[in-house]
Amino acid sequence: MNSEEEFFDAETGLESDDSCEVSFKDATQENGMWERRKKLPAEMISRNNFSVWNILKKCIGMELSKIAMPVVFNEPLSFLQRISEYMEHTHLIHKACSLSDSIDRMQVVAAFAVSAVASQWERTGKPFNPLLGETYELTREDEGYRLISEQVSHHPPISAFHAESLKKEFEFHGSIYPKLKFWGKSVEAEPKGTMTLELLKHKEAYTWTNPMCCVHNIILGKLWIEQYGTVEIVNHRTGDKCVLNFKPCGMFGKELHKVEGHIQDKSKKKRRVIYGKWTECMYSVDPKVYEAYKKSEKKSGGESKKLRQERSCEAEEADEMPEVQETVTVIPGSALLWRITPRPAHSAQMYNFTSFAITLNELEPSMERLLSPTDCRLRPDIRAMENGDIDLASSEKERLEEKQRAARRERSKDEEEWSTRWFQMGTNPHTGAEDWLYTGH
Repeated sequence: MNSEEEFFDAETGLESDDSCEVSFKDATQENGMWERRKKLPAEMISRNNFSVWNILKKCIGMELSKIAMPVVFNEPLSFLQRISEYMEHTHLIHKACSLSDSIDRMQVVAAFAVSAVASQWERTGKPFNPLLGETYELTREDEGYRLISEQVSHHPPISAFHAESLKKEFEFHGSIYPKLKFWGKSVEAEPKGTMTLELLKHKEAYTWTNPMCCVHNIILGKLWIEQYGTVEIVNHRTGDKCVLNFKPCGMFGKELHKVEGHIQDKSKKKRRVIYGKWTECMYSVDPKVYEAYKKSEKKSGGESKKLRQERSCEAEEADEMPEVQETVTVIPGSALLWRITPRPAHSAQMYNFTSFAITLNELEPSMERLLSPTDCRLRPDIRAMENGDIDLASSEKERLEEKQRAARRERSKDEEEWSTRWFQMGTNPHTGAEDWLYTGH
């Protein structure tokens, strides 16, 4: 692992160079009318014959980052590629850049913060842990941005990313330390780390942390996901703040996937109410209209106690997923901020990937010579899983992990520190906290 050229021992058949940018435009020009793929090379590998209980039964209450999981419970993406899914709704950042009012910008930034975690819906496969020094680069000229990410630490596992507008309109960056804990029937993921979005024209910086995520029924029953917790978005220039409450399922399942909150200015006056579901859409409405609607709703009663009991999501054997309450009730006078992009019809056979996620590990021959040898797309274990070869994926995963351990022992023996390539530890100028910052080269 000392040589970048031998990072994955990937036999590509093409020369590799040190280019730091992958351009889909180049691939399109060289291949004529090339289009991004719309499905994976093979369907999802069945997990029916595998029991996760044998691995996790001794791990209740423990942090799982050091536990080796069978590759069958993975999805064919690295966590670095999963991070890039934050950018699926980049159009919202472009829209925020175009708005002249700070409250209008804040509500669109809030919608972007919700949209950034929407791809986790029904994604019950675990992304591959990135190797120390692993990287991922993505340039989407059609969406007007470039993204670079790097695994900057192995213990604890920390992934840093930096995305920027090709027209220098925004920068979006952060570092994530995903802490996973097993609680008997569920796995809880705490995505420690701060997201920073800078709108350069407005000289504004927004920061927030993502909500908690929980995968239910790890042992028994149908897997399902909820996200919960308070997300606070701060505009460090104006003092505006948006507080979003990702609601947990609750006793009767009525709150499943719901997000509600408000925007307040620096004098703490409520300016807008934000509501919706992170799996569907988000709306904005005037606070007075919202309060009037809620009062009229209370007067009209709502569901009977008996009906609520029928919808209870309590279960003795498994944390059954409650029946999803269809769509979001739109309050008259609301403005739509964001609606999720529908998934492809075959998504369930493709690890519940979005159309965007399906493209992330695509490797065209013309791209290969542009990629850094450390890029996720060159990982043979992920490539094997994507192609449906579980045995090769498992053996390659074990080989790479052992290679990483051997490299760490070698560095320890030589008292050598790991050097990151594109990021260095520094201070986030907006929060004052330690953060991994992009060096720009």
